[in-house]
Amino acid sequence: MDVENRRDEASLKEKINELKKEKGAVILAHYYQQGPIQDIADHIGDSLALAQYAATLKDAKIIVLCGVHFMGETAKLLCPGKKVLVPDASAGCSLADSCPADEFKKFVEAHPGHTVVSYVNTSVGVKALTDVLVTSGNARKIIDSLPADEKIIFGPDRNLGNYINSTTGRSMLLWDGACHVHEKFSVEKIAELKKQHPAAKVLVHPECKKPVVLLADKVGSTAALLAYARESDATEFIVATASGILHQMQKDCPGKTFIPAPPDDASTCGCNDCSYMKLNTLEKLYRCLLDEAPEIHIDPAIAEAARKPIERMLELS
Repeated sequence: MDVENRRDEASLKEKINELKKEKGAVILAHYYQQGPIQDIADHIGDSLALAQYAATLKDAKIIVLCGVHFMGETAKLLCPGKKVLVPDASAGCSLADSCPADEFKKFVEAHPGHTVVSYVNTSVGVKALTDVLVTSGNARKIIDSLPADEKIIFGPDRNLGNYINSTTGRSMLLWDGACHVHEKFSVEKIAELKKQHPAAKVLVHPECKKPVVLLADKVGSTAALLAYARESDATEFIVATASGILHQMQKDCPGKTFIPAPPDDASTCGCNDCSYMKLNTLEKLYRCLLDEAPEIHIDPAIAEAARKPIERMLELS
């Protein structure tokens, strides 16, 4: 970054901090956000940590959720009396989009007698059809808390569902959805990186396909992968999740090397980014606070039904 860009970034951060103080706002950011947004946030984390933190906010008048749209909706469901903003309303989620609420409703109705467990990466409409939500950080714990003979529908991520089935011995009925980022990792390219860096530990998010998961030294949520990197004696890591997490990994572990696992597409750079997460910028964050928009609004007719599985998740986490 050249000197002029550094000055622009510093100026924006100063303006954001002034607006935040003036408006009583709190900025929450996901680990997949661009580095400057993570650095200015009041709290960073994975989906579970952000939900847990949002639920504790008492004094904030405004919550700005720097992530993707469903995260803003989750914050609004947990804090209905607060104004919840997102820097870019078009920052969606391919996984949430893979599970339209009307189609999921038909799927649930076609399999009566099942407990519906949904990943947090879903729309409000899908949450309203759900008994309990999970994140990649607490899915195993919550599934283990259910009776062993309980029939379960799990959606929308088939890869996470398959991983949970394999580690718990369950036979959950899976919705056929997936994340466009985690679907793209190349087994062959990760194996080649491992040859080049034989001492490196392979860190894999459970939204990845099974062949990638089988290469892992550690499978876990972004928070779990970050904790493993901090605690491990290893000095090199190959990371198979959205590359935004590398910013915090490098900050927390300055003496270690983090190598982004490459996607299948040889035409791209050597990393795998979430295009939706990258839509948020410091400039958009500033405009969001200045204009107090875009704001998250949720249909009151389904808000209560959508809130219940989130609250149950937090109780079980």
